[in-house]
This record gives sequence, C-alpha cells and structure tokens, in this order.
Amino acid sequence: MDLIYNHIYKPKRLLYYVPMTKENKEQFFQGKVPEELALFDGAFGTYDCPGLFKILDGNDYKNVIGIEYRPGDDRIMYPDLECIELEPNFMISVFLTRDALENDEMIFECIDYVKKNIQGQRFYLDYIPMDKCEIIQAFTSGGKSRVFIQAEYVPYESFFKYEDAETDGEKKLQFAAFHDPITEFYNWNYLCQIIGGFGYKEIQDFQMVHFDVKDFNALNVIYGHDVANNVLYRIANQIQKPDWVYHGCRCDNDNFAMMIKDMPLEETKKKLLDFFEEISDIPEDSHYHIFYRCGVAPMRNCLLLGDRVADGAKQAQRLGTRLNATEVNFYTDVMHDELDWAKRIKAYLDVAIENDELLVYFQPKYDIDTETIKGAEALIRWNYMGKQMLSPYKFIPIFEKDGSIAKVDDIVLKKVCEYFCKWKQEGKPLFPVSVNLSRKRLENPELIEHLTAIVDSYGVDHSLIDFELTESAAYDDQTYMITVIKKLKELGFKVSMDDFGTGFSSLSLLTMMPIDTLKIDKSFVDGIGTSKETYKERAVIQHIISMAKALNFGCLAEGAEDKAQVDRLKEYGCELVQGYYYSKPVPVSDYEQMIQKYY
Repeated sequence: MDLIYNHIYKPKRLLYYVPMTKENKEQFFQGKVPEELALFDGAFGTYDCPGLFKILDGNDYKNVIGIEYRPGDDRIMYPDLECIELEPNFMISVFLTRDALENDEMIFECIDYVKKNIQGQRFYLDYIPMDKCEIIQAFTSGGKSRVFIQAEYVPYESFFKYEDAETDGEKKLQFAAFHDPITEFYNWNYLCQIIGGFGYKEIQDFQMVHFDVKDFNALNVIYGHDVANNVLYRIANQIQKPDWVYHGCRCDNDNFAMMIKDMPLEETKKKLLDFFEEISDIPEDSHYHIFYRCGVAPMRNCLLLGDRVADGAKQAQRLGTRLNATEVNFYTDVMHDELDWAKRIKAYLDVAIENDELLVYFQPKYDIDTETIKGAEALIRWNYMGKQMLSPYKFIPIFEKDGSIAKVDDIVLKKVCEYFCKWKQEGKPLFPVSVNLSRKRLENPELIEHLTAIVDSYGVDHSLIDFELTESAAYDDQTYMITVIKKLKELGFKVSMDDFGTGFSSLSLLTMMPIDTLKIDKSFVDGIGTSKETYKERAVIQHIISMAKALNFGCLAEGAEDKAQVDRLKEYGCELVQGYYYSKPVPVSDYEQMIQKYY
C-alpha cells in the first residue's frame, strides 16, 4: 500500500452519524450520502465533509456514515441523529482500494502497517491502540479511497531546541537551518514543522496567512537592495508584535507566512489591513506606499489539504490583482475544487497532447483602412477528453505556474507551422500569425535555438511567425529580455508586445525594445466610442498610438467590438484591429474560408 506522509490536525468536533448498511454504503461509493444527512449545507473540503467512519461502541466497533461539525457551529442540522464528541487528534492519510476499505481485517492490517512504518518519519506522535475511539474516515474517488487513520493528540515538541546542541558549531547549524539570513527571523523550515504539530497544546484551531509585497522588484530597482532588505526586516519585526499571531516566517524572496488566531473573517481582515498599514511606508521616501497581496486559509476550510494548508493561503493570495491596493482574500471550498482541477489537468496534459486534444483557433487581424485581413493570432483551445471545449483561462494560468506552459506553447507553434505548410501547398496566401511566448519560458537559455529548430523543421519562413510577449514579462530581467528580442529579430522573426498598458514598464525601456508591433490592451478600447467615453480615455489611447508611430512600431488595438470603437481607432491613426467586430477566434476551417477570397 502507498503511505502518504501527510498528517492532518483536527480540533474538537461533533460527529453526527447514521448506521452503515449495505445499501447506503454502496450509494456512498457512488457519491450519494444517506437521506438523513442529505440536507447538510457544507461543501467538500471542510470539516463537514461526509465520510465512512468506524467508531467504538462498547467493546466493539460499528460502521457508520457521518458528518463532522465543530461545537457551536450554527449550521448543525441533525439534532435527532446520534452524535459523539471527538477530542482533538491527528490523522495520517493512506490510499486503499475499495475492496480493502470494505474489509475490516484489511483495515486493521493497514493500521498496524502505519504504526510500524511511521516510526522514524517526521511525525512525533504516539499512536493509540484500538481500545479507544480510534476512527477511520474514508473518502472515495476514482476507484481508490483515501483513508484517514486517527491518532491521539500529542502536544508538538520542537526538535530544534538550542539547548539540545552540544557545541557552538551545532548551534550555528541549527540557527542556519531554521532562520532566514537577511532578517534573522524564522524561515519556512521552521514554520512547516509547526504547522504539522501546532507548537502549543492550547492552539485548537488557526488560520494560515501567506503574503507578499506588490511590485517588490521596484523597490530593488529604484532604491537599492539595502532599502529593500530593510523592508523585509521591518515585516519580520512586525510579525512578532501582535498577540493574535502565533508563529511566522519569511518563506523566500518577499513572501511571508503566519499562523494566526482563528477569528471571524471580518475581524481577521481588519486586523490584517491594520497590520499591513503599519509597514506600508519606507523611511527613505515618505511618498512611496507599499501594498501587500495576502491570502488567508482558515484551517477549518482546509481539512483535505492537511499540512499543505499553506497552499490554500497561497491560492487565495493569487487573487490579489489590483495594482494600488492592499488585498486580503480568503480560501474557500470553491478554491479547493480549483486546486483539485489543477492537479487533474496537470497530470492529464501529456495524455491530452498524445490524444491531440489541444486545438488552435485563429482570430484575424484587420487593416482598419482597407478592412482586409493582414494576419491572425493563434489561440489555444482544449477539447478536454473529447467532451468539453475549455477556454484558455481554465488551464493556461495553471500551466504557467508550474512551467508546463512550454508544452502548450510548442503545440501551438507546431500546429501553426503545419498549417503554413498545408496552405503553401494549396496555394493559399500566407499572412503572419502571432503565437504566445510565455513569460516562464524566457528563463530557458536555449529557448531561441529551440523555437528556431521547430520552425525550421517545417521549412516555414521566419517572417511569418510573430512571437508575442506580454508587457509584464519585461520586468524580471530587462537586459535579458531585450537580448531575447534582438536575437529573434536578427533571425527574421517578428515580435509584438501584448497587453501594452497593463504593466509597469518605463518608457525608456520601450525605446530600447526593437519590437514590430505594440498591442493596445482591450481595457483601453472598451470605453472609447461610447456615451461613457471620457476625455482622459481619449487622451491616453491617442498618445499610445502616437507614441507607437513615433517609435516606428505598428499599432494594433485589441477588443474592438462595435463600429463606433473601430471608427474612433481609425480617427486616432491605429493601423490594425483585432476584435469581435470583425471576428471572434474561429477554428482553422473557418479561418481558411475567410482568407479564401485573397487568392
């Protein structure tokens, strides 16, 4: 059997249950809970998750199906059902087949296996024998069942105590292992151990907080590393002040984490906003304001995350997208579903590629004066398992985070090259097609050679491929970014800057970038040509277009949806338009029909 070294702490709670029968057990495996429990209003991923339980009844055990609630939860709706109170405990998760789950003897063997094999691992727990209310809880999915074997709650004893060190060398090693060298505050190695055991017996529940500094790179660039490091030091110092913060650490770069008191969400949000306001300035410049992006994961919402509760906080943190505001977002059960979805599609990506489920759609680019096609953008779509067409927002952000976006980008480039070969053989006109070059890929030193090899393997003229880089891609390493663009240009490829206006690039940087086309983001186009159009909106887009022309860039506006917008863009001197007014993204067969009239 596979032993999953992931343990979950569960505070005191109530288990409401009904006896397990052959019928309702079979229904449970089919995803249905017994009728008596069907009214629960919780969601998968919280304490109130239905499961199979084995509980002690006198000297014997009985099988039940139940739902857990914390005492005092106002959603409890089962006053007539049998109930037992469960003390705080830990759970170790293992995977069993369904047959094993239905066999009591095999479950007891599983418990013995855990007891014997957990020794020497990172869990410092004493497992109780089967003479108390030791409970087995199971969730089933995909033919396998995840089984949680509960253990007695034991106060966590830190194993990195300095008094245990016998020499100065050992003390230094321990300090280096569990402290951040810049702030001398605790690091993630320290906090992840605390999460696993809480550190103190009196902590019955907590909330996990993960946050970072918005646009931290700007601090380094504008004020230098000393000022930026001082910000990190002040944050670490601030974490140690509030009495509602149990533990904290600096994780990496400008990322910090805290275990804080379990409080109502509004109270939590207020305390955190006040906390961040205390560290929102820098002594070197009274006009500079620091903003934070923060995610909070109440432990009660993260049962199935186990000691990966920090992942829930980080997932909520990523929701912070506003540029000039400190944001505090909370992990929800919907996010748990999204996390589960991310795991499934990442595991399935290679199969999807093998099954040719990734499709390329084309959105034409039109000359605004002649209203003729001058090119297109290749956009990815996913015919997921042949049953559901997925838009990019359902999977692209997920693949960008783990780097597998390179596989997707390559599929798009290869398919575009295949179509160029086909169109050339058929005598169709060949218009340039833009393909996305994801930000993560710029870190690959062999990127240009890799892209060139793909295009050359199909014999496609380099001038037909337009690599699109998002504006925000320029800020990690500006010099390297310019080098990549220059090399692509030297090889005859076209380069466009996508989503212009949504990032923080300086105009001086723009003057150094040898791009072909500046793509104006849809957000600038939405307001023009309407009754709500303002003078400021007109001024901004006019000056972007004028600047692009002055720098000898082509100018393309995205997201034009009606004639009034197109007319306004034409008036301002924009050259190309891409948007629903002319065409939405279409399958290759439809695009081929659209270019039919050009030959």
